[in-house]
Amino acid sequence: MSVERESLRQQIEEALRMVYDPEIPVNIHELGLIYGIEIDQDAAVRIQMTLTSPSCPVAESLPGEVKMRVEAVEGVSSAEVELVWDPPWTPDKLSEAARLQLGLF
Repeated sequence: MSVERESLRQQIEEALRMVYDPEIPVNIHELGLIYGIEIDQDAAVRIQMTLTSPSCPVAESLPGEVKMRVEAVEGVSSAEVELVWDPPWTPDKLSEAARLQLGLF
């Protein structure tokens, strides 16, 4: 990955750290809800993400918020968010920081 794309990826990850699951006081990146970030040569971004549960009350709004946050990153030409359920989210996807924040050791 080029230096420019790597820098853009880092900025996208920072933007994703500003999006929180309203039921859990941890951002979606640290929760492990982001399964993939692809950036093409035109700086179009494709995000694969999941939710903690298919019945999550923000299933309709959270992907839109993710799209908006990613498109607001300088240098991103467009963003597409795909909501996936396979593999299902499990607590083992939590980052170490999220585990500490939630008191899970």
